[in-house]
Amino acid sequence: MFDNCPGAAHIRTPPIIIKKCPECGKEVEIFSNEMQTRCSKCEFTVYNDLESCVQWCKYAKECVGEELYNRLKEKRSA
Repeated sequence: MFDNCPGAAHIRTPPIIIKKCPECGKEVEIFSNEMQTRCSKCEFTVYNDLESCVQWCKYAKECVGEELYNRLKEKRSA
């Protein structure tokens, strides 16, 4: 039995993802739990393709905490 959900490790301590800005090609750092960030060179909004267990797991609120749960659910439905 797990002490906590192994899938939630990346939500609690999100890794940094390197993406390319589709506008200017500069590398942009974005945390895996962020929906968007701005390119530091051209200010273009770069989006993250966030899909996590928070969207479907019935224990998600208990697992990641209510504040992060609400923030991720709200951003996903927007």
